[in-house]
Amino acid sequence: MAKIKKKNNAEQMINYTYRDIGQEYLMKKKTVRAVTFSLITFVALLVFIALYIEETKEVQRTYRREYRECLETVSEDIKYYQNAEGDFEFRYRHLVADMCSANSFAVLINDFTDEQRAIGELYTVFLKYPEQMKEKLAEAKQGIDDILANLDKGYDEIRAVVDSIDLKGY
Repeated sequence: MAKIKKKNNAEQMINYTYRDIGQEYLMKKKTVRAVTFSLITFVALLVFIALYIEETKEVQRTYRREYRECLETVSEDIKYYQNAEGDFEFRYRHLVADMCSANSFAVLINDFTDEQRAIGELYTVFLKYPEQMKEKLAEAKQGIDDILANLDKGYDEIRAVVDSIDLKGY
């Protein structure tokens, strides 16, 4: 029989085994590091998402507060217009500008579509039909005051004012 010569002697086998154990240790260490980094990144992402949601809610609260303040200003402008004795055109332009602000904030509020439409239509008739709106200011003020009192009928009153305007006239 022919003698088979071993390719690796004992010393080479020991070095080979130590090398494999060392590489396995390094791979485990890298894997643990990668998993730890992934978990930290995931937690940071969750924190970022939570902060984003909270900031979005805060922005919406700010828009709603500004919307209410603009409607209060419009209500006061209507009262001043009705009780005024002087420059009606200036006061009406001021009223339209404040109504534009209320319309802008209404557009920015999420989940506010029907109300946005009513306020937008009211702003449009204030802008395009000043002669007709001067006769409907008391009704518009009542609708705005009802909105400020958190009554849903305020938007219906505003829609009634808008519907009562002759859109083909001046």
